[in-house]
Amino acid sequence: MKKTMGALIAQLRKEKGMTQLELAQQMGVTDKAVSKWERDLSCPDISSIPHLAQVLGVSVEELMQSKAQEPPQHPDVAQLVNTACKGVALAMGVAVVVLTVLQALTPTAGMAMLGVGVACLALALMEEKS
Repeated sequence: MKKTMGALIAQLRKEKGMTQLELAQQMGVTDKAVSKWERDLSCPDISSIPHLAQVLGVSVEELMQSKAQEPPQHPDVAQLVNTACKGVALAMGVAVVVLTVLQALTPTAGMAMLGVGVACLALALMEEKS
C-alpha cells in the first residue's frame, strides 16, 4: 500500500536521522511547515519538490508517486438532518417546560412550539425507517 506524501516525507526524514527542524532548515522553511507536510495538512511548494527529493535521497518520481491523501469524509447528510430534527424536537420540549414553569408562555405559543417539536420528531423517525 502506498503512503501519503506526508507519511513518505516523515519516513524518509527519520531514515536519514533528521529532525523536522533540520529538514526545515535545509529546505528554507519552518519546522511547522514540515510538520504540516508530514501530517498531510499541506504540501511542499511544487518548485521545492526537486530539492526536497535531493535532501531526502530519493528521486522526484519516488516522492511524487506517493498516494494522494484521501479527501476528508463528510458526514451523511441524512444523518445530520436526523440529528438536527431530534435536537430541535428536544429543544422545543425543554423550552415549553421551562417557559411554562416561568409562567412566560401563552397557550398559543406553547402549542406552536410543541407542534414544531412533534413535526421534527416525526421527520426524524421517518428518516430512520427509510
